[in-house]
Amino acid sequence: MERLTSFSWIEYFAHALGVQLPSHFEHVLNTWVVMLVLIGGSFLVTRHLEETPKGAQNLLEFTVEVLQDFLEGVMGPQGRRYLPLLGTLALFILTSNLLGLIPGFHSPTSNLNTTVACALVVFFSTHLVGIKEQGLWRYLKHLAGPIWWLAPIMVPVEIIGHLARPVSLSVRLFGNIFGEDAVLLILFSLVPLLVPLPMMLLAIFTSFVQTFVFVMLSTIYLAGAQEVGHGEEK
Repeated sequence: MERLTSFSWIEYFAHALGVQLPSHFEHVLNTWVVMLVLIGGSFLVTRHLEETPKGAQNLLEFTVEVLQDFLEGVMGPQGRRYLPLLGTLALFILTSNLLGLIPGFHSPTSNLNTTVACALVVFFSTHLVGIKEQGLWRYLKHLAGPIWWLAPIMVPVEIIGHLARPVSLSVRLFGNIFGEDAVLLILFSLVPLLVPLPMMLLAIFTSFVQTFVFVMLSTIYLAGAQEVGHGEEK
């Protein structure tokens, strides 16, 4: 999907350095910007940890606690082990969503390649967790359903259901963020300052909502894969 705006800080500095970037490469560089923000921010916050947290350290610890409580609330005590995976996805997606609100940058999640990559991470992680927790044979056996003679019907249904998960995760996130960026672009082109501000506030809210939805569904998929009392999410 082509980017929405004509101006880009990345293109500006590339042109200043005499570098010609492929048009499809910009979302990758915006992704690297998100990575640098997260890695650099984490390094700065954790460089001098204090026993009584304050400032950025307090915010980071609060974020980790919220994510951990959410995962344990859905998956039970086992949820803590998936904090590195789902916590990283949450912070990456949220930062990517918000990056597009800064003039001259574009949300990596407004590009389908980025959202598909995130969805595939969840897809393969779900099956790896299922195989690890249940064993390969038992995990594959559940595709046939509870009654053996229903296997010819249940196996295709289960396969389609599992394949639909990454499609749903990626398209939902991409569509909402791409739509937000498009609306903001139109509003800024019509009225440069005051009118787009309410939409920007709404975009910040929906950025959090879309992050929550992605992480919530991913958590349910992982919980279903290891049978932690939530069953299979079709």
